[in-house]
Amino acid sequence: MSDAMEPGAMGVAHLLSQSSGIGLLPLVLLVLMSVGSCYYLLLKSWTGWRERRLGHQFLRRFWQSRHLPQLEQQLLQHPPREAYGRLAVAAFGARAQLGRRDGELGLLILGSADEFLLRALRQAISRERLRLEAGLTFLASVGSAAPFVGLFGTVWGIYHALLAIGAAGQSSLDKVAGPVGEALIMTGFGLAVALPAVLIYNLFVRLNRLKLVALDGFAHDLFALLTTGSAVRAGETTGAQMASAPEVA
Repeated sequence: MSDAMEPGAMGVAHLLSQSSGIGLLPLVLLVLMSVGSCYYLLLKSWTGWRERRLGHQFLRRFWQSRHLPQLEQQLLQHPPREAYGRLAVAAFGARAQLGRRDGELGLLILGSADEFLLRALRQAISRERLRLEAGLTFLASVGSAAPFVGLFGTVWGIYHALLAIGAAGQSSLDKVAGPVGEALIMTGFGLAVALPAVLIYNLFVRLNRLKLVALDGFAHDLFALLTTGSAVRAGETTGAQMASAPEVA
């Protein structure tokens, strides 16, 4: 440990060379947290871009379709890979189930048609919310735990540095400041891992909120279309725009 007391030998490389066992555990955890944050950043960015692209295509195809039953058959044959399509499939499935109900018994079990359809849409939106929130718990955990993991590494490093200084009989400030400062590197690592995770988490929470608002708006339009036969789309009230809605058979 005599080399550890030399100021010129201090640094990240020396810290790693002198760490073993429990001393390396915080560093390994921080590396895994950092890799996990990068993984979720790339994964959710790619899936979000794909969802937006497929969602725009589906909405354009849905509102331009003139025959809703034909579109329903296409969705059943080719299950959608984006949220709007899955929401439409849930609504179509609820409507089909209502059509198969058996008289008063079916009415008692399923409730009114409007209530049953609304419940199916809410459940579909809840499933999409769970899908969107996948990985956010990990990012939140990294943002809150990484600084403490780094702090644990710092405390452990200071403890062993003080033991080495005491054993060598060196107590001057320059001999103490080097090892203690070197141990503080782990706290810096913890903050460097936590800050990006927090920013990524906040970004996806914001994007998810906007996505859920859009899904809720589409669910309202779809509910109006299936219950009244005409779409009531936000900001669209002219007769020509209402006439562009698909025909409900």
